[in-house]
Order: sequence, then C-alpha cells, then structure tokens
Amino acid sequence: MLEQEVELPCQVPQAMLKPVVAIPGCQLDYIWNELQSRIGRLAFDPDREARSLDFHSQMLLITVGELDDRPRRQRAVPPRDSSPESCRAWREAGPGVWAPERSDSLAASGHMDARTHRRTVGTPKTMAERAGRRCCLGWDFSTQQVKVVAVDAELNVFYEDSVHFDRDLPEFGTQGGVHVHKDRLTVTSPVLMWVQALDLILEKMKASGFDFSQVLALSGAGQQHGSVYWKTGASLALSSLSPALLLHQQLQACFSVSDCPIWMDSSTTAQCHQLEAAVGGAQALSCLTGSRAYERFTGNQISKIFQKNPEAYSNSERISLVSSFAASLFLGGYSPIDYSDGSGMNLLQIQEKVWSQACLDACAPHLKEKLGSPVPSCSVVGAISSYYVQRYGFPPGCKVVAFTGDNPASLAGMRLEEGDVAVSLGTSDTLFLWLQKPMPALEGHIFCNPVDARQYMALLCFKNGSLMREKIRDESASCSWNKFSKALQSTEMGNNGNLGFYFDVMEITPEIIGCHRFNADNMEVSAFPGDVEIRALVEGQFMAKRIHAEGLGYRIMPKTKILATGGASHNKDILQVLADVFGAPVYVIDTTSSACVGSAYRAFHGLCSPSPSIC
Repeated sequence: MLEQEVELPCQVPQAMLKPVVAIPGCQLDYIWNELQSRIGRLAFDPDREARSLDFHSQMLLITVGELDDRPRRQRAVPPRDSSPESCRAWREAGPGVWAPERSDSLAASGHMDARTHRRTVGTPKTMAERAGRRCCLGWDFSTQQVKVVAVDAELNVFYEDSVHFDRDLPEFGTQGGVHVHKDRLTVTSPVLMWVQALDLILEKMKASGFDFSQVLALSGAGQQHGSVYWKTGASLALSSLSPALLLHQQLQACFSVSDCPIWMDSSTTAQCHQLEAAVGGAQALSCLTGSRAYERFTGNQISKIFQKNPEAYSNSERISLVSSFAASLFLGGYSPIDYSDGSGMNLLQIQEKVWSQACLDACAPHLKEKLGSPVPSCSVVGAISSYYVQRYGFPPGCKVVAFTGDNPASLAGMRLEEGDVAVSLGTSDTLFLWLQKPMPALEGHIFCNPVDARQYMALLCFKNGSLMREKIRDESASCSWNKFSKALQSTEMGNNGNLGFYFDVMEITPEIIGCHRFNADNMEVSAFPGDVEIRALVEGQFMAKRIHAEGLGYRIMPKTKILATGGASHNKDILQVLADVFGAPVYVIDTTSSACVGSAYRAFHGLCSPSPSIC
C-alpha cells in the first residue's frame, strides 16, 4: 500500500520562511475617531452603488487591540507600546531577531525553509541520488511559462524546470505569454502553446534522467480566470492518445477557440452589467459568488463568446479553466473544476459549493452541462493517463489531485492559517487572507479555501503600491531609499495626527484617485514636510489594507502572523509600520515558486485527506 511504502506529510507544510527577522507589532496611537470625517471628504465615484462595507464606514470600525504581550520566539526586544519614550528606546535598541534552532516547532515538524529550498535545488543530483526518491510533482501553468517542481516526502524540492513561452515557443508570437488585440481590451493566449509547453518540459525531464516511476501523485495551478473550450469529440482524442506522438500533435483539432481569454482581458463590461442586473445588483452577486462582476472573470468571458461567437460556443462540449484543462491533459479525460478556482468565475455559490443557476442562465444556455460538477480542491480526480505511463514511465497508480488557481495554490504554498495575512508589496500590493466567516463586499474577492473546503480565502489588490512609494521617495527623500527609511525612523507612530491617502492612478480598492492629506486639526492640507509625508504614505497604505481586510471578515487573532514578500519586504522600516498597523509579527517569505511548490504540497495533501469535505 502507498502509506506503507512512504511516510506522507499529512498536512500542507509551513511556508518557506526566511529565519531572518520577526518584527514585533505594537499598539498604534492613531486618532481613529477623526478618520471617518477625514475620509468622508474624499471624492468617491458617485455612480457606484452604495456600499454596506465600504472605505467610509469601516474607518471607525478599526480598533487596534491591546498590546500583544504573548511571548515571541527568541525575540531580543519586547513589543513597543505607543508612548514616544518607548518608541525611541525600541528604535535605539533595534529590531528583535528571530533565529530558531532546529528544535523550533517549525523545524521539528519537518517544515522546510528557504535555505533548504535553495540548497536542494541548487546542488546537482547524481542519477543514483535521484533514484528511489519518492515524490509529488507540482505544476504551474502561469501567464508566461509552465513550471514544474518535484518535492520528496521530506518536503525538499529536489528538481525544477520550466518552459518560457516567448523564449522557447516563439512560433506563437506572444509577448509576455499573451496576444493583446487591437482594441487593447481583448487579451488571449494560444491554447496549443500551453499543450506544446507541457510536451517540452516533459521531454526535458526525460532527457535529464528524471525518474518518473517514483512520482506518487501530481497536482497543479493555472492562471486564474482563463478558460479553454474543448470541441465536440475532444474527449475521444484525450482518451486515446498514442505514446508514439507528442500531445500537441494529437490535440490540434480539439479546441473550438484557438486563442483563449485570460485574466488580463477587460473586454466584457457589457456582460458584467448583464450578470449583475440578472441577480439583483453587484452586492447581491458578491454575496452569492464572492465577487461583484469583473471583466476577467470566466462567466463573463463565456457570455461574450456565446454572444459574439455562438458557433464556437455551440461546438464546445466542455469548458475548462486553465487549471482543470491542465489536469485534463494528465488524466486523459475531462477534469472537474475545483471549488477554489471555480469561485473566481462569478458562477459558483461559495456557501453551497454549487453552480448558481441564475448566474448560469444569465451567461449562456446549457452551461451547467459544459462545466461539469465542481469538486473539493483536495479531490483525487483519477489516475494518470496510460499515455504518460507508456511514454515517460509514470507508475500506473500515480494520482492526479484536482488542479486549482495560482492564487489558491500560493496560499497552500505559504500555508496560511486562519488570522494570517500574506502581503505582496510590488507594483501592485496584494493581500491573501485565510477566513472562517467571510463577508463579501464590493471590493476584493472571496474564494473557497483550497486547503479546507469548510473555510475561505480572500484576495485584495491595491494598484497604488510600489510606484506610489517610489514617487514619494523621489519627491521627499531625494530618490534615496536610505533617506526614506530614516524618515520612518525619525517620525513617531501615528505621525502626530497627520494622515495621508495617496492614489496616483485610479485605485482598485476602492475606486478613487488623488492625494488627500489631513493634519492633526482635521484640516485637509496640500502638502506635508518630507518626513511627515513619507510616514503618512506608508501608514495610510497599510491602514487601508487592514480596513478592507476587516471589511471582508478578517480578524486579527493571538496567533496571527504576517508573511511579507515583494520588493518593499527588503525594507525593515516599512515592515515595522506593517507590524504596527496589524499588531502582529512580520516575517519575510520567499514566494518565487509558491504556486508550484504549493501544488506539490496539495498533491501530498490529496493523498492523505480522509475525506474531500475536510481538505
């Protein structure tokens, strides 16, 4: 039996935390009772319908709790309180350093860290070392590449490879893996490019001597919201693949849409309005499916194809997400859509985990039959196709665990738990949250949780991220990050009542533009001194993140941790403000391959799950 042959890690493992720094959070002395009046002056889009959970009303609901006095792992300095004297003393002492020994609970449980990942991947492996290494594969069909990792039963990544679309498959003529059409709104990718990329990467693995016979299971991720349209008769081609030929040679005639809509497409505004109207408005749709109607969401893309290209829709016997499409290639048959990726379609009722008939009817006829029934994200959807057994040497018993979206897979790869937050501080700032009781709103997205089908995850995106920070750095710190950091060090928490909200471009969460500054007297002003401006920016950005997170149902818990990644995560002074606002320790995390590694973790998890209902 499988369980007797190898000891499986029966829970999704801990994120690859860099054991470098944990910044303690503390209470903030913000003037919370003045925030609502300040924010109320901002010019929000009056055409958007009233929000029950909006940026205005949530300002007063934020309360930063009492000082967190629970012990931290080997923290050299205790948490700060909010007094100026305490703040100065803490800064003079420097931040605490988390340096866990191997006896630490994370290490003891067999969880890997970033150093382990780099060591196991970076060290060349001989054929003998690779032989007999039981493993699971994690795949990621992303916008610009297909990537694979192999993770052994001790949760070490010992193999990875990738195929880059623009570089390795130039015949498809993509830029950044996509085709941007003349209207600048329609964005697609060739479905056969994804198939051929899988061919290339499998052939590379075979040539390297990778031992496919040791693969216990595989799972994967796909770029969210992309869709694939299987032509009538494609299932027969999938189930009768010849091991003598490559996949793309046998599947060329299997798609009714050759260039598939992806997440970057924004050409379905009319369909979004139609869908919201059909169910009673944007908030009603959000409560039902986890999100208001978005142009990139799959239901609206399907609706556009039905309206603009009815013949292609009629000739489609199955519609897949990129994730379930990729799983279908391995199964040799149609893979179901999983709950988590399915909840990014504006079609799935996130509470009941079934397709919403009202949403289906609003998008296209006979859509339920074309989508198939959704399944829990940890489901074993079948054994690998005999094609891979015969051509590459996979074992016949190799299991395929349902593929999911790249964002849910990243949550699994980072092993968020209830109360945790992952913050990506890049060009746009993104938050991942684990939620137990979500409150869908007009901003942000609620997805079914890929690890526990009874719980949820949330995603919030803020467009004014690093570019806004860089602009204020250039204007107020002479283009120097060092001066930017010194400004944060020299100013007090709460900025003496000075508060700013900065939106250089139209924001996503919420829809607003412009820079808005308020002094300690609750008066809007046109400018702040340089140091005050910098702290106002950073505090305002992180307060907005917490406010919107709590609007979706997030609550800080005693065990809450913040996992930070992206360019700004290298700046400890920015991270200190993040810790202050959330009142929780911040850890730096390496998420370079989080979706891919998370998929391998999910493959192990699928093998171990006693019941799909408790993934």
